Amino acid sequence: MSDPRATARAIDALRRGWPIRIGALALLPVETADAGRLAAFDPEGIAPLLLSAGRAATLKLANQREAAEPDAPVLIDRAPWLDFAMATALADPQLDLATPMKGPFRALPLIAAADAAAALRLARIAGLLPAFFAQPAGEAEVTITPADIDAHEDATRLTIAARARLPVAHAEDAEIVAFRTPESPGEHVALLIGEPDGRAPLVRLHSECLTGDALGSLKCDCGPQLDAAIREIEASGWGILLYLRQEGRGIGLVNKLRAYALQDQGYDTVDANTRLGFAIDARDFGVAARMLELLGQRTVRLLTNNPAKVAGLEAAGIAVVERVPHFLPPNPHNEKYLATKRDRTGHQL
Repeated sequence: MSDPRATARAIDALRRGWPIRIGALALLPVETADAGRLAAFDPEGIAPLLLSAGRAATLKLANQREAAEPDAPVLIDRAPWLDFAMATALADPQLDLATPMKGPFRALPLIAAADAAAALRLARIAGLLPAFFAQPAGEAEVTITPADIDAHEDATRLTIAARARLPVAHAEDAEIVAFRTPESPGEHVALLIGEPDGRAPLVRLHSECLTGDALGSLKCDCGPQLDAAIREIEASGWGILLYLRQEGRGIGLVNKLRAYALQDQGYDTVDANTRLGFAIDARDFGVAARMLELLGQRTVRLLTNNPAKVAGLEAAGIAVVERVPHFLPPNPHNEKYLATKRDRTGHQL
């Protein structure tokens, strides 16, 4: 029997730098632990380092058989010089230019593959770098299973928490609806604009972007997209803006800023995410589908240039009867970013 609350406790433990256990693996997070906690967790100094396949590829390990599976986690042998400081350098690609990499690194046969993969998924949910010291033995503050993580991300657990009238700029006739699960610390929000009129609503899925939405970042087009979507839905007469708490395409604010730092080193947005050890896009559009179902809308017109959003909604049972393009002009700071979305992630700009 899965326990979604256990995953919330595990996330709290990871953020505090405490060890946890997932199935057969005891795990110590590299980002939030320290050398003292590593010594207590692994007094013999033999626990290997668990990394993502994407990060292992940047360390030139993909030519080793144990690290050649593109989507599988990778275990790095605990060489005598692989102390906590070196583990930090291996985990965080922002440090690649500042920290000469020692080596060679040796990949080990993966143990408890499902548990290892769940650990990297949990790191993403927690907003941490996907890197752990891992071993079968070891004390843990919290013990969970991969099924607990599945339940934690189960969109069907989402419910409506509150709703109220909310006139906003460009749409005075609007209502805001908040959604949450019992475990999640953040709420997703829907803005209903206008009144249902028998037509499929014009719907925009907007993923949270603090830098773009609130601070006016020019590195992306999120802020202008948000404003333009409200205007277009208002002009259509009836529709819904879904504001999804999936910052940085699902990797969280801190990891998004790490990706920005890598972009400053010359990597595009796709390569920055993979160098950090994450998927190109880790968002779950099943959440949006559940929100629409709770609002009684199973057929929509979707305001998007991203075919993955159409596919994600339809896979979750929402009929998309029309894809409405959402065009905005680039600026000198986001031209490369928009070109990357077009050329590497299939956006139809």
